[in-house]
This record gives sequence, C-alpha cells and structure tokens, in this order.
Amino acid sequence: MTKKEASNKTNWAIILFTIGVFMAALDNGIISAALTTINNSYDVSPSWGAWGITLYTLGLAVSVPIVGKLSDRFGRKKLFIIEVALFGIGSLLVAMSTSFPMFLMSRLVQSLGGGGIFIIGSSYVLTTLPIEKQGKALGLLGGMNGIAAVLGPNIGSFLLDLTDNWHWLFLINIPIAIVLVIAGIWLIDETKLSSRKPLDFIGSIILSLSILAVMYGITNLDSSNFINSLQDPSFFGFLLLGIVLFAILLVYERSLELRDGDPILAYSLLTGKVFQWTLVIGFFSGGLMASMIFIPAYVEQYLGIAAEKSGYWMTPLALASGVGAGLGGYFVDRSGPVKTIIISGIISIIGFALFPLWVSTKLSFIIASSIAGIGVGFLLGAPLNVLITENAGDNKGSALGTLSLIRQIGMTLSPTIYAGFITAGMKNIGPTMNLHEAMGDAFGNLYATAAVISVLILASVFVLAYYKNKSELNDKIPQN
Repeated sequence: MTKKEASNKTNWAIILFTIGVFMAALDNGIISAALTTINNSYDVSPSWGAWGITLYTLGLAVSVPIVGKLSDRFGRKKLFIIEVALFGIGSLLVAMSTSFPMFLMSRLVQSLGGGGIFIIGSSYVLTTLPIEKQGKALGLLGGMNGIAAVLGPNIGSFLLDLTDNWHWLFLINIPIAIVLVIAGIWLIDETKLSSRKPLDFIGSIILSLSILAVMYGITNLDSSNFINSLQDPSFFGFLLLGIVLFAILLVYERSLELRDGDPILAYSLLTGKVFQWTLVIGFFSGGLMASMIFIPAYVEQYLGIAAEKSGYWMTPLALASGVGAGLGGYFVDRSGPVKTIIISGIISIIGFALFPLWVSTKLSFIIASSIAGIGVGFLLGAPLNVLITENAGDNKGSALGTLSLIRQIGMTLSPTIYAGFITAGMKNIGPTMNLHEAMGDAFGNLYATAAVISVLILASVFVLAYYKNKSELNDKIPQN
C-alpha cells in the first residue's frame, strides 16, 4: 500500500469514527423529546420513566474506562465494530420492547455499545496520526460529540413529529450501525498492543462497582432541596461506598502493577500531577457542558419564546461549539494543548458572564451563547485528550476513558446544582418582583456559576502548566 493510499484509508477511518460518535452521542439526548410519550406507552410514572435516561448514563459511565482499556489490548478496529454492533442491537431491542423492564434492559445494552465509540476513535487518532495532525482530527470527533449531545432533543422532536411514533428514534440507528460495521471491516486498520498478560477481571469488577455507586448516589440528589439531599443516606451512603471501593481499587492496582500485571487503571498514571490536573479540568468541563441543557428553559422563561420552539434556540450554541472544537484542534496543532485551554477559559468566561450581565434580547442571547459555545467547543476534543495521553504510553485508551468518566461525573452532578438556582428563583417571586425578573435572576446566577467554573478551569490550567513544565524539565536532566 502506498503512502497516499494509507493516508486515504486513515481519513476514511476517521470519518467512520466521526459518524459513530455522532450516532452514539445523539441517542442520550434524543430520548428526552419522547420521554413523556414513552412513559405513557408503558403506563409508568415520570419517576420510573426517568430510569430510561439514568440507566443509559450509568452504562456509559461504567463502559467508558473499561472499553478504553480493552481497545488498547485487543485492538481499536475490533472494539469499534463490537461497540457499534452492540449499540445497533440495543437500539433494535429498545424499539421492539414489549414491556418497560425490557425497555430498560435494552437501554443498558445500548449504552454499553455507545459508551466507548468516542474513546476508541480518539485513541485511534492518537495512535495512528502524526502529532501535528492529531488536533484537527480530535477536534472533529469532539465537535460531533458536542453538537449531537446539544441537538439531540431537537432532532428527537423533529422525528417524533414526522413519524408520530417514538420507535423510529431508535430504529433509525440500525441501518447506520450496519453500514459502520461493514465499512469498518474494510476501511479501518487494526491497531493494538501485543500483550500476553491476563486481563484484570478483579480490577474491572471493583472499578465498575465504584463507578455505579458514585453515579447512583449523584442521581439521588434533589435539586429542589439540594442541601438536605446531601445528608440523605441514598446520596452520601453510595458516594462513600464508591470512594471506599475506589481506594481498594488503587491498592489492588498498585500491587498488580508492581507484579508486572496489566491493571485496568494504571496506578502510575493516576499518580502523575499532569494527569491529575487534566482530570480536574475535565470535571469542570463537564459542568460547563451541562449548563447548555438549560438553554430551552432560559429562552422560554426569560425571553418569552414559545415552549414548542425553545429547543431550536440551542442551535447557535451547538453550531458554535462545533466551530470551537475545530478551532481548538487547530490551535493544539499550532500552539499546544495548554495554550489552547487558556484561550478556551478566557472565551468561556466572556460568553457565560454575558448572560447575567448583558443578555436581555434575542440578539444579545445569540451573541452570548455563540461565544460561550466556542469556548466550550475548544475543550471538547483535542486539548484535554492530548494532555491526558502525553505520558500514558501503552495506556492511551485507559487514560481517555478515565477522562471521559470524570467529565461524565461533572455533567451528571452539575444539572442538580444548576436546577437549584431555578427553584430558588421561583421562590423569590413576591409583590416587588414579577416572574420575568425572578427567572432572570435565577438563570443569571446559573450562568454566572458557569463563568466561575471557567475561571476555575483557567486557574487549574496554570497549575497544570507548572507541573507539565516541571515534568519536562526533569525528563531533560540526565539520570545517573
């Protein structure tokens, strides 16, 4: 195969990964448009119906770090095909579900298939492309991931209106999955490590239980009574259990690594300061992304947009985040990941600060949300993924999976905190404050918090830069 043919094949592989990422990310948001319809079809309450989203989130959280490790070990091509096939089978089972328990189990299968596609694609890029081209490719993957997540509810509403049948929201995945599997067999070259060490089953089980405990605890938080819910055993009990299990995991993984085993989560990675601070920024980036889901409520309650049209006002932010992801990849290739995150932090601060300080009209909203979208987009694909894998060696997939998990925790926790601002705003309505003013204050506080998170990202990246420079300096000092 000539160099040009190999390059063309790599480009086709990245296109397939991009389509897979878009398909998987779309499905977490697309269901929200039909949640009421699905609940009515199975005659279940909204609280039970919410488990269709909760189980998908839990499945994503558990599968991401494990799939990342498996892709390093058994091959990105093989794992991509398995993940896409599993996602397609899960989608078919969801559409064919004759009972609500079957629907929930099918959603879990679907999440186990969709959770690792972004990680596998990113790992493939970092393994096969030269460093000067990785940023653009990662920016493309990240942009599709962000755009799909934001536009999911809108696309769901459109398909529901077009077909008047919620089953088509999932059936549409099947032909896409079939094409991706067939094309993937022909167009993706296998990349994997040659490891004969036994798979870390014990570590995988402990890690899964730890993630489930933490994520389930977070889902038990009550946004309308946030402070009291922190004292609820259903929150802190599961959170504590997750932390204890993770501590046990660290001890076990360190022991396994010292015995020259192949841990599911390398202890040596977790002890690196650059790795740790990248995870901190990843957690905050999840908080920024979570603020986007309140855009429909913002334009409906504060700007007076009709409820049936409010979701379409996410479009400027979604498109801007895609542009930002592409720009972020470009800047990573040109200036490196640290400078790119600094640019992202500055743009995000400006964008989110405009919401409480300036936005009062539809035009000002479009400008502010576009700026905020570009800032968030910078973080979506390239800079954090490059940073987290710089010293990962043969554990790139595992490192990417850990970052994605931490971001998912931030995305799951933040909406509960943000919703508390809206609830508090409703309580402020009195004789001297109307609904419009109260909701303006509530959403203003919400996006002011997002601006503060951007400041924390900016502060964290300077600490990260210090440890990164220190690490690079130590690498240059000759060891005796």
